[in-house]
Amino acid sequence: MRLRSGDRVRVLSGKDRGSEGQILKAFPQERKVLVEGVHVVQRHTKARDATTPGGIIEKSLPIDASNVAVICSSCGPTRISMDVDEFGKRFRVCRKCRAAL
Repeated sequence: MRLRSGDRVRVLSGKDRGSEGQILKAFPQERKVLVEGVHVVQRHTKARDATTPGGIIEKSLPIDASNVAVICSSCGPTRISMDVDEFGKRFRVCRKCRAAL
């Protein structure tokens, strides 16, 4: 999975299609990403003791990594490929304009 925390992405499918946000956390083994402001659900929580009140809490849930596209600063939503420099170090590049991400 080539997505990292901090990448700016656009959602390609689902109820939040077209919305943009930043990846807060990536879960590579599950192939999911947590995007700010996307896939927000409400959870009803019960008061456990006097310090933790109950109520309705909104939280973001992870979405599948295949449903997002990284936004390149020069050409917009794109896919990512890997290149190798002269020292053998791998880095991510935009497939459209070949700019480093």
